[in-house]
Amino acid sequence: MGDAQCGKIREAIDLLSFEGEPISWERYGSGHINDTFRLVCRDGEKEHLYILQRINHEIFTDPVSLMRNIAGVTSFLREKIIAQGGDPYRETLNIVKSRDGKDYVTDSDGNYWRGYLFISGATCFDKVRNPDDFYQSGKAFGHFQRQLAEYPAEELTETIVNFHNTPVRLETFKKAVEEDVCGRAHLVQKEIQFVMDREQDMGLAMDMLAKGELPLRVTHNDTKLNNIMIDDKTGQAICIIDLDTVMPGLSIFDFGDSIRFGANTAEEDETDLTKVSLSVPLFEIYTRGFLEGCAGSLTEAEVKMLPQGARLMTLECGIRFLTDYLSGDTYFKISREKHNLDRCRTQFGLVEDMEKKWGEMERIVEAVCKG
Repeated sequence: MGDAQCGKIREAIDLLSFEGEPISWERYGSGHINDTFRLVCRDGEKEHLYILQRINHEIFTDPVSLMRNIAGVTSFLREKIIAQGGDPYRETLNIVKSRDGKDYVTDSDGNYWRGYLFISGATCFDKVRNPDDFYQSGKAFGHFQRQLAEYPAEELTETIVNFHNTPVRLETFKKAVEEDVCGRAHLVQKEIQFVMDREQDMGLAMDMLAKGELPLRVTHNDTKLNNIMIDDKTGQAICIIDLDTVMPGLSIFDFGDSIRFGANTAEEDETDLTKVSLSVPLFEIYTRGFLEGCAGSLTEAEVKMLPQGARLMTLECGIRFLTDYLSGDTYFKISREKHNLDRCRTQFGLVEDMEKKWGEMERIVEAVCKG
């Protein structure tokens, strides 16, 4: 860590109302977007632990609105948790205010920083260690939906505009095919046709939202296992973190992205497509946890559309990888030639397997609902 960065960290620390004197800080977690540090402060004999983060304002171009979202949602959650007899210091993020009462600070270079209370005795995992982890993940994100069911989602800002607007993603893809800036389109005609064969399905969810058939919800939009803190003693999920992409959306997309990520039998960039399939047992485990956590807060239409949410999120992700491949790999980081194409093919392989197991997915959702 260079002197310049240390200076900016120190500057941010001085602007936030941490208790005690800063003793040390070190990089923390596995996130790739924001710079995250675990900060130790000491006040006499007492140590205070915090998370200090520099918000990546190249990705999140409106950090002020982003922090307004997070402050609104965490304040709402805090009230719910207290009313339910829970621990608001462990079950939601707690923002450390700036010395002038804001939810963020800016350093002399214009970087945005924030602080959170550190949650001790809990761990985030990058991979599912056992089926119960996936169940706990589903239960936690379902509970998140239930707790925020009464929150006015329309008041939240879209921190990444059209993030899960599949028809918009499709139009961006079509433009990339037409422009073909890297001359790669002829290499992926099979993949392009795969998308176009499913064009009529792309707008299913957004059309239902427009007609009022699916309600606008507060959604997390990054429902991976590593965004849940699991208690070290009980093994139960206690807190959902990484709220940067909390914004208005559809519950089926949060469900679907978890299935896309966690119920795939292969890695996201697997080159041997025979290894790619939907794990039906993991789909069932997550569905059970999610609906248990939701505790009846979803509408009948939302529940029925859960399998479609999984398919649409997987298809959309594959389209995004293919779009980036056609555009010259400008968005997703790659570590090899055709990396984004491999990722795309994995997602499309998973979509195909979901389509083969469609009846089974629908029966599982129905059975879980009946208990």
